[in-house]
Amino acid sequence: MKNKAEHQLITEMIDHVETVVIGKRKVIKLITVALLAGGHVLIEDIPGVGKTLLVRAIAQSIGAEFKRIQFTPDLLPSDLTGVSIYNQKNARFEFRPGPLMGNLILADEINRTSPKTQSALLEAMAEQRITVDGISRALPELFFVMATQNPVEYEGTYVLPEAQLDRFLLKLSMGYPTREDELAIMNQINGPDLLSDSGAVLTVDDVLRLRRRVQSVYVSDSVKNYILDIITATRKHPMIDLGVSPRGTLGLLKAVQALAFVEQRDFAIPDDVKTIAPYVICHRMVMKQEASYANLTAAGVIREIIHHIKVPVPDRESIQ
Repeated sequence: MKNKAEHQLITEMIDHVETVVIGKRKVIKLITVALLAGGHVLIEDIPGVGKTLLVRAIAQSIGAEFKRIQFTPDLLPSDLTGVSIYNQKNARFEFRPGPLMGNLILADEINRTSPKTQSALLEAMAEQRITVDGISRALPELFFVMATQNPVEYEGTYVLPEAQLDRFLLKLSMGYPTREDELAIMNQINGPDLLSDSGAVLTVDDVLRLRRRVQSVYVSDSVKNYILDIITATRKHPMIDLGVSPRGTLGLLKAVQALAFVEQRDFAIPDDVKTIAPYVICHRMVMKQEASYANLTAAGVIREIIHHIKVPVPDRESIQ
């Protein structure tokens, strides 16, 4: 594929998904960024805003295998990974794969299950493999998790540990639709099923090829230092107890490259960093107790940090 054709494919995919999930183009674009960067997404939102529909639409747009896991307090790790079952006919144990053996995984209400079960998902996200009965099995090359969680103040939820939060490239919120978008959704309810009637825009191989292209997006030293300035500020801010780790730094770099590619550029600019940084950074920080007394949130602190850090002038060679 030529560069222009590659960029056009991404635009067509976003347009395709938006015909099914109305009014959420920004969220669709951000999830596309995570998909191309090889990361995972955590959405914290209330039920009923279209999270499942969104993941199904993305899976169908790339012809990928979609699996949905409803996390509950009694869910076991084997319910995710699969189990080995003894076959009496051949006197051998046979592995029956669990729902993690898919391309696009919707982990619904992830914070309703126990930390032990969450750890099984953590291994899959971190190492792209699962372990059953001491045997490690590789997951598909395209393995993308979109997890949802209820706000922690809801009853029956477990706060996700920092180690697991750090495995998510982006943390997003879909929010309620606008009045106009909700009217369009109402008008669509008795129409044709756009999800079942639509075909794939990309293939799994296309996505893997685009991921390799994203890795070649040029990031100048000035933009890299801009990223480091923001990351360093999170480690020195008086209201932040735990700043962003080096894994977060690399995640931000990958997200910046993917966003530049989605915006049809082969080079990154400072605005890419400003746009994507809050979604990559906020969930990786641990705020001090005093921050809550001062009504400070992680998002507010990041906005303050970005506002006060000098924005570099793009290098000439990067924009030619």
